[in-house]
Amino acid sequence: VQMAGLDGYKTGGTIHIVVNNQIGFTTNYLDARSSTYCTDVAKVTLSPVLHVNADDAEAVVHASLFALEYRMQFAGDVFIDLLGYRKYGHNEGDEPRFTQPKLYKAIAKHKNPRDIYAEKLMQEGVIDNTYVAQLEKQYKDSLEEKLEDSRKEDKTIITPFMADEWKGFENVREWEMMDPVKTTFAKTKLDKIAKVITALPEGKKFLRKVEKLVKDRYNMYFEADNLDWAMGELLAYGTLLEEGFAVRMSGQDVERGTFSHRHAVMKVEESEEEIILLNQLSEKQAKFQIYNSLLSEYGVVGFDYGYAMASPNTLTIWEAQFGDFSNGAQIMIDQYISAAEDKWKLQNGLVMLLPHGYEGQGAEHSSARMERYLQLCAKDNMYIADVTTPAQMFHILRRQMKANFRKPLIIFTPKSLLRHPKAVSKIADLTGGSFQEVIDDNTADVKKVKSLVFCTGKFYYDLLAVKEENNRDDVALVRVEQLFPVPEKKMKAAIAKYKNADDIVWAQEEPRNMGAWSHMLMHFSEAQKFRVASRRFYAAPAAGSSVRSKARHQQVIDYVFDKTKDNMSKPKK
Repeated sequence: VQMAGLDGYKTGGTIHIVVNNQIGFTTNYLDARSSTYCTDVAKVTLSPVLHVNADDAEAVVHASLFALEYRMQFAGDVFIDLLGYRKYGHNEGDEPRFTQPKLYKAIAKHKNPRDIYAEKLMQEGVIDNTYVAQLEKQYKDSLEEKLEDSRKEDKTIITPFMADEWKGFENVREWEMMDPVKTTFAKTKLDKIAKVITALPEGKKFLRKVEKLVKDRYNMYFEADNLDWAMGELLAYGTLLEEGFAVRMSGQDVERGTFSHRHAVMKVEESEEEIILLNQLSEKQAKFQIYNSLLSEYGVVGFDYGYAMASPNTLTIWEAQFGDFSNGAQIMIDQYISAAEDKWKLQNGLVMLLPHGYEGQGAEHSSARMERYLQLCAKDNMYIADVTTPAQMFHILRRQMKANFRKPLIIFTPKSLLRHPKAVSKIADLTGGSFQEVIDDNTADVKKVKSLVFCTGKFYYDLLAVKEENNRDDVALVRVEQLFPVPEKKMKAAIAKYKNADDIVWAQEEPRNMGAWSHMLMHFSEAQKFRVASRRFYAAPAAGSSVRSKARHQQVIDYVFDKTKDNMSKPKK
């Protein structure tokens, strides 16, 4: 209801039909809500509500036609409160009289809607008493005929959901999800996109910070050849738009980005006119839409999941303000995102961007709870990634649309890496590269490496700083960029390459009972022999004190580089 008038979510009017018959529960309405009617929520948007007796067949039809005409005339929401009842329990073993004996005594004596309507029509002389029996016989004969026809078929043919929209897409298994997808893009075309998104329109006044930001983007592309995270992301959108794929993004503060890195929408200072440079690339480009959402993760993720279902050629993205905020969308994640292809054979390409990383910001602003998503991984149900460079972000977003199938994609995106001096990419990494499930340590001398460290995400840069500071050429840092499907072959290849390493480490900044460690144990048998460097077991994702968080973080780093500094001994009582 709160979405009904919002630009990013309105439908031009929705007809809400409330089948008000307590079909699945026995709670009395006095125990179920504070308002008189369940449809009183419609008052929020001043929408009309039609309360209809479900026993009155003609009133139901009249109300439905009225609702349709209202929606078409006024492009607004309208509610039908269809007041009915269920005659029996909600399953064979249920006895509704346990909780509502008076109500169900009355229902047992009550005529059903068919008989009520038949009597009305007979009283009005429209039909005689043989008509209903004749109609019933015709219907039963029709069912018998269709049953016989169905028995002649060797197998049932199920019409796919939204078959026209999904024409040309294939169903793939886990091993096929690992096949490379070409995501390169011609430099000449990329230059044109970069030129548009690094130039503000003349004659309009913007905040000085915005002007500097755009100028810096121009310099990083056309002079320094050093692209930061925002440029990698925006160029991914630009290339897809030029190839005919629409892009839709929503979430809290997505227009500028929670951490002020994206600035996909820029506002003229005096008028607040919105400038979206990604919609100024060319005449034939697809449309870029981005919306700051209402503060409902559950509703917004559900809406965008449906949007991705209806439009498989649109890159549909929901970004959490912080990764933990996806907690509010858990029902959508469990019921649909992780399971719908297995349950209903419905593909979906929704992308969820979940900012993740331990920077001492407390329990609510550190962890995207990656362990929850990884626990839901099975067979071929989705992609999970924790990428470390702008080029990786560029290619994984492009892979999402260039593949001839759709899978949900969960990306644990960074906070501090948005401006980290080492989290940069070259233009050539975008134009000629591809997504790498595993990134090897290209600086390591294979013969000298004694410790092979597998890590993921932002923690890599924390470990890299210590490795470089202490000239630890006996340590190789290998990044696992895709967590599901697990890149087993590439991880095994890394183990085989560093054959002199007698110490293989899984390093993570999350507590032992969180993060990716338990996932690796389940999906990568070699992980059972790894030495694990992590925080201790904790109930909360992170410490509330930044000082304490920093100390815990340092303990993990120390143990990665020195196996004698194990931090897992239990604290004293």
